[in-house]
Amino acid sequence: MHNPKKTSLRAALSLALAASIPLAHAQLTRDNGSPVGDNQNSQTAGPNGPVLLQDSHLIEKLQRFDRERIPERVVHARGTGAFGEFVPTADISDLSVAQVFTPGTRTPVFVRFSTVMGYRGSPEQARDPRGFAIKFYTQQGNWDMVGINWPIFFIRDAIKFPDFVHANKPSAVTGVQDADLAFDFFAHTPEATNMLTHLYSTAGMPDSYRKMDGFGVHAFKLVNARGEVHYVKFHWKSQQGIHGLRPNEIAASIGKDWNVTTNDLYGAIGKGDFPKWDLYIQVLKPSELQQFDFDALDDTKEWVGVPERKVGTMVLNRVPDNYFESTEESAFAPSRLVPGIELSEDRMLQGRGFSYADTQMYRLGANFNSLPINKPLVPVRNNNQDGAMNASGRTGEVNYEPSGIAEIGQDAKYKYSNLPLSGTTQQRAIDKKQPFRQAGVYFRSLSEQDKADLVTALSADLRHVRNQANLYTMLSYFNKADSGFGTRLVKALDADGAKVKALSDKLTDD
Repeated sequence: MHNPKKTSLRAALSLALAASIPLAHAQLTRDNGSPVGDNQNSQTAGPNGPVLLQDSHLIEKLQRFDRERIPERVVHARGTGAFGEFVPTADISDLSVAQVFTPGTRTPVFVRFSTVMGYRGSPEQARDPRGFAIKFYTQQGNWDMVGINWPIFFIRDAIKFPDFVHANKPSAVTGVQDADLAFDFFAHTPEATNMLTHLYSTAGMPDSYRKMDGFGVHAFKLVNARGEVHYVKFHWKSQQGIHGLRPNEIAASIGKDWNVTTNDLYGAIGKGDFPKWDLYIQVLKPSELQQFDFDALDDTKEWVGVPERKVGTMVLNRVPDNYFESTEESAFAPSRLVPGIELSEDRMLQGRGFSYADTQMYRLGANFNSLPINKPLVPVRNNNQDGAMNASGRTGEVNYEPSGIAEIGQDAKYKYSNLPLSGTTQQRAIDKKQPFRQAGVYFRSLSEQDKADLVTALSADLRHVRNQANLYTMLSYFNKADSGFGTRLVKALDADGAKVKALSDKLTDD
């Protein structure tokens, strides 16, 4: 814990020192606070002599410049952040003890939007899912909802995630993204058909972060005061509506402004046109998970026919003052939960629960949760200590538990929920895969214009697939989803329709 006297003294000294220096003549200092006498000329050995290694200001300045970059996120590197707040509009205490949903509360949030595969500074008009991550600074600690702009994903098991990313990142040889590699992976991953169909639609290329929905993607668990568990999916509905770029508009948009979604978001906030999203949930009892003809915990599927219930509204109203200290240093992980919200048994989510926190520890160090953007509003009391950049201020000898010297209180009501288990450990795929059906449902829901745009966008990338076996496999997947979809792609690519149909007829959708 912090020593209040030390903290007060430090704060008082800082305020006194700051008050004694007029703002217009603030003294330039080194990192240790000592004043700088000359920031334009290095110390040398005489007028013509070499620069001296003892010029500590020069050395420190160069050292810090050399270390201005931290490891870039492997995915979601291109990001944009904004602050705001979440206000609940419904009492769901029957479902969860999470105080963030308590009527009358206002929870500060930080939201980071992003593209997935692009590097920092890459065009925002990438054919890519959009990250939609929210950090709630609740009175029970921080809760991270880490999602995207679609309710589904490409794969259903985290063991495939590194391969999915490698196939869609730039080639390990050329350093250039290659559709031939991406569709080599997807040709052997039929469960991705639904997400690909969504991704290549016009809505899959948002022209604004404000004009897209957000989803938690996975099923989560809500736990109430009686320990009862319900499964839930989260959906952020944009009050600004949904709008995307058509294929013929993308090149012009990049040429005009490849930071368009960031500039649009910040421009709107700057004008006081604060974007808003309503939060809806779908809820199932554990006994209802078996009501579908697909696996309800498969993140490549939507919960068809389950009604949505509005539970709150989020507004974004402030642009960060410092990109690095907010957007770049912000760290999100689905495992950052609060009492009343837990992970489900979704295989992809289970892997993300470990991987996201681990990658932030790699990027930012063991104490990344102590950085201002990640630090909870409530006190943090644990026995973690030391490590690079530790500034927790903990005191005392008792850094273990249990202890009779300085006991830290615990409350059994915050234990995890009980999960009945049966069967044996295994390593095999889920039973009800159904890889194509929902892709067909989505395709048929589109307008004629949107169907045409989808075929235009998808065929443009499929045209780069050099491996003919992979190309025809992909065409058979889309044809299995909907024969009209397959026929249009065959025509666009001048492919062999009979071959596509023969391959498609061999596929099962169960």
